[in-house]
Amino acid sequence: MSRNWLIQNALMVNEGRRFEGDLRIRAGRIDLIGAGLNARPDEHVIEARGRWLLPGMIDDQVHFREPGLTHKGDIGSESRAAIAGGITSFMEMPNTRPPALSIESLESKFAIAAQTSAANYSFYLGASNDNLEEIRRFDPSRACGIKIFMGASTGNMLVDNPQTLDAIFRDAPGIVVTHCEDTPTIDANQRLFKQEFGDEVTAIHHPLIRSREACIKSTRLALELARRHGTRLHVLHITTAEEAELFAPGPIEGKRITAETCVHYLHFDADDYPRLGNFIKCNPAIKQSADRLALIAALREGRLDILATDHAPHTLQEKTQPYLDAPGGLPLVQHALQCALERVFDEQISLECLVDRCAHGPARLFGIQDRGFLREGYWADLVLVDPARPQQITRAGVLARCAWSPFEGETFRASIASTFVNGVRAWHDGGFDQVESGMRLGFDRRP
Repeated sequence: MSRNWLIQNALMVNEGRRFEGDLRIRAGRIDLIGAGLNARPDEHVIEARGRWLLPGMIDDQVHFREPGLTHKGDIGSESRAAIAGGITSFMEMPNTRPPALSIESLESKFAIAAQTSAANYSFYLGASNDNLEEIRRFDPSRACGIKIFMGASTGNMLVDNPQTLDAIFRDAPGIVVTHCEDTPTIDANQRLFKQEFGDEVTAIHHPLIRSREACIKSTRLALELARRHGTRLHVLHITTAEEAELFAPGPIEGKRITAETCVHYLHFDADDYPRLGNFIKCNPAIKQSADRLALIAALREGRLDILATDHAPHTLQEKTQPYLDAPGGLPLVQHALQCALERVFDEQISLECLVDRCAHGPARLFGIQDRGFLREGYWADLVLVDPARPQQITRAGVLARCAWSPFEGETFRASIASTFVNGVRAWHDGGFDQVESGMRLGFDRRP
């Protein structure tokens, strides 16, 4: 199929503006943006009147489970779910089996993605208590960043040695991203709840066990270390009003410390635990309604710079175990953009703000080359949204390997009409169109 397209009469949203016009794609890139463009003989024409044309979402935090946990998902299955949801690029976390704690293991994941990923990709190098030399070898032009679990994790990925933590912040090349929860606080809380409730501890207790205090304490520590060493720090999945207040408002340019939240923290709150239980059990925990509203406000203000997913699939069998045995994590990539657009329909954030936090912000923060914007010469990573076509989320329609969604039964007011990855229409009208291999993301790091 030709990679030459003309999208006509779309409402484009880009760099704080919305405007009607046409966009031409040639050889995988955006060739021309204008009005009244005439179709060429070798072009496929899409009449997009009434639809929104946005840069594809860049998800800076996913867990695609490969290698070692592929009964939950793999790079191929989860990247296909992502493009169905308008996510054209992703950055994947290192807590696989084995974890990506060396440059060699990191490159092995890139090799898998080159064969199977439907979206563009990069991977984080993981930090541990004993891989400081690997971290020092990290080349920030070749991968997205270094991930530190400053809270509970699996295997050897909890960095709880104060001297090692200090050295990582001091010596790490490029961007350090952190999961911030204080493990001793969580462990103490869990012991108290088990003493009081025994086996009757349920997901209702989750935000009290993985408490706001655990998040705030760990986030403050990360900020302290970053300021001491001048580290380029990005704090992931902020969940509390208090944490959001720790970050400076305003544009992302010039910031050395930035923060992210995720779509489910804007959509669910503690009142949803009785209904959904383990199906919204995630780490950090979904908190109170006041936190949800504060996160939305912080996203508007630019205190939170990025909106992502933390897509983390587990099987139904795993999630239906008793609370203390059920793993934390939700499958989200397929419906993340639709979920985020609900905040636009509710007039809580503007469409321009959403595009900035989902596409422009990640591109700027990580220095991603030629992606994240509707700009001539950039790769044509695009999503065409139909704001007048609602979609009810059903289990049968879930594409992630785990085959369930926390959104089941909900109706989102917009749907993903088409997704283009590197100029190829990979998703269209509810099905896969022409899925080709995604590309390794390139980075242009600036001080």
